Amino acid sequence: MKKYICFDVGGTNVKHGILQEDGTIISKSSYPTPTDNLEQFLTKMTETIMSYLKNHQVSGIAVSLPGFINPYTGFSEQAGAVTALKNQNLKSLLEARVPLRVEIENDGNCAAIAEKISGNAKGCDDVICVTIGTGIGGGIFVNGKFLRGHRFRTGEFGFMITQANEHDYGDNWHATASTTALISAYKKLKGGDSQTNGEAVFLHAARSKSVKQLIDSWTRNISYGIFNLAATLNPEKILIGGGVSSQDNLLPAIQRHLDELPWWKDLKVPIERCKHQNDAGMLGAMYHFIKKQQ
Repeated sequence: MKKYICFDVGGTNVKHGILQEDGTIISKSSYPTPTDNLEQFLTKMTETIMSYLKNHQVSGIAVSLPGFINPYTGFSEQAGAVTALKNQNLKSLLEARVPLRVEIENDGNCAAIAEKISGNAKGCDDVICVTIGTGIGGGIFVNGKFLRGHRFRTGEFGFMITQANEHDYGDNWHATASTTALISAYKKLKGGDSQTNGEAVFLHAARSKSVKQLIDSWTRNISYGIFNLAATLNPEKILIGGGVSSQDNLLPAIQRHLDELPWWKDLKVPIERCKHQNDAGMLGAMYHFIKKQQ
């Protein structure tokens, strides 16, 4: 059975692993993302690839990458928080360093593809996948077909303006409902610059009323974007992914806020967790690679 080296590049960490074509994850790990230095980014990724090649025979390298990605050429016009890859072609840069074919796809698209092929969107023709992490992205299937958009920008949900007033445009969904937004609000509440993550914030909420209220406000912000997507595309279901989706009380909180909106009863669709969670990016990247081979 063929094996692939797969990467899921995020603004905080790069997840990587060896995956079999049937979706089995043989091994996986991660390292901090060198976000603003191209040479450091390429060196670390190349070292990881060469380390895997010492023990595995693989058929290619599949990469999930944030931003505006051309999946046919590998060029990234933008790469989210990974500024080192702005206006770069990671496919050609890596293929010049390693003896393997490389394929690149947007991270939100990868998550949606993974869920459609072997996750909780399997059998659905109309489905939206929303990934919540450093930013907010996702992917869309309509009538069984995957949407990329004219300039490969479909699924950039984080740019939606979900809160505004008469004086300005307010904040977009990235700024109000990403995990980064949650952590930023938590640090502001606690008055510190210490390192933390979404899981730690949820753990603290169990013993702090103020942190619990902060999470409640944050999940309300998530519900606004979910509502807009349901109103726009009327999917069979909306899936929530990203590391924070593993929190058991996340979906009930989002659902409660949606139920408070007076129009939700007319537009209501099921809200579910992604099956593959943090592995969705790597899996979707592999499925994208396999499809391009075919």
